[in-house]
Amino acid sequence: MLDLTLDPAVETRLIGRFGPGFRDWFATLPELLGRLARRWDLEVVAAVAAGNTSRTFHVRRADGVPAFLKLTPEPQIGITEATALRAWEDSPHVVRLIDSDGESGALLLAAVEPGTRVERLPIEDVAVLLRSLRPARSPDDELPTLRQRVDFLFDLTLGRWRGNPAEQYIDRDLLDRRRAAALTLAAGGPAGLVHGDLHPGNVLVSHVHGFTVIDPRPSIGDPTFDGIDWVLAQATELHDLEANITRLAELIPEVDPDRLMDWCRTTAAVIAVPRLNRDPHDRETRFLLRLAISDG
Repeated sequence: MLDLTLDPAVETRLIGRFGPGFRDWFATLPELLGRLARRWDLEVVAAVAAGNTSRTFHVRRADGVPAFLKLTPEPQIGITEATALRAWEDSPHVVRLIDSDGESGALLLAAVEPGTRVERLPIEDVAVLLRSLRPARSPDDELPTLRQRVDFLFDLTLGRWRGNPAEQYIDRDLLDRRRAAALTLAAGGPAGLVHGDLHPGNVLVSHVHGFTVIDPRPSIGDPTFDGIDWVLAQATELHDLEANITRLAELIPEVDPDRLMDWCRTTAAVIAVPRLNRDPHDRETRFLLRLAISDG
């Protein structure tokens, strides 16, 4: 029998994200799994470790081919992800959407083998990824704006900051100022399809394509946003960040290095807050804190 038990810490995290209604949704999960298994002729093999917004399951299709079934308590999350994945269907570096269920927001996704998460990518590989995320046509009318995504991220950050160790290092005024600056950035610049959550944890090693992007939180706005985590990766001094930005801009002429630096400054606090809650003395975290506080 499939074990759907949630670790208490995971349950707390998901309730924090979706509210107490998560428990009601979770209680209906066996019924939902059964309905989708019948619809797509699937054998549900095992649950995957729960993410921040979904429960994912290893499944086997009727022809024996492995796949993943991804379920979320908030159907709109799955609906927007499906929209983005269809726009990226020609990209060799984005997970393939087999089918989706509009009512529940469920996604049936092609398996990625071996599917281990990357630790880090050279800037040259990051450039390949970012170029592959620029489709010829963006579903502008079907997705939220990057401005909405940025506002949501700062709301999440406030929740993670309030009453936690990060309060000792970052004050509310700084978060408000950085939010205002980020919203101004999001309102301008080029417009295209943005992944919205592109970090090493959402890139898997693939035998077929080298690496594969998963779990978009898509929006329409400045695609430069997707470079933030990659140029900040392992940076402990400003010159590290500047070198990464310069190299990425050389490889992708559409990337404005000044805008990318501005994005890093305005979102550094968003990245720093959960890290400060875990380990405020980590060198990368200390750099993020300095970057968040600095005025450039």
